[in-house]
Amino acid sequence: MIRFRDDVAHDAPPAPLAEFVGESNATAVRLEPTDDARALLPHLDRLALIEVAFPKFRDGRGYSAGRILREAGYLGELRAQGDLLVDQIPLMRRCGFDSFVPDVPVDEAALARTLDRYPNVYQKAADGRSPVWALRHG
Repeated sequence: MIRFRDDVAHDAPPAPLAEFVGESNATAVRLEPTDDARALLPHLDRLALIEVAFPKFRDGRGYSAGRILREAGYLGELRAQGDLLVDQIPLMRRCGFDSFVPDVPVDEAALARTLDRYPNVYQKAADGRSPVWALRHG
């Protein structure tokens, strides 16, 4: 697991969305690509972990789920799990993901190079970084 958080990790297995909605005490949920992240909005304050499945690297629906949840105020651990490529992790971080469980181990040196490749961003996202145009025009 790759984690960009210092707080305690949530180790309990996340419940699928259909099971989570029926449980009153669950603190972890897993979203599949076909699940609507907006179903979690009334429950964000009690969730410690939301795991979003990426079954194929080319399926981008999880990016939207991450951004919806972060922009709605979710502060817990947002985990991407599945077919993750090292060059996707910086973009997933921009959408609010802060931990990653790739199906195949990630080369730490390649990840470091990827994260350091572009010091500026071009648009606003869930990570709160200022776009380069805003930095340029103060």
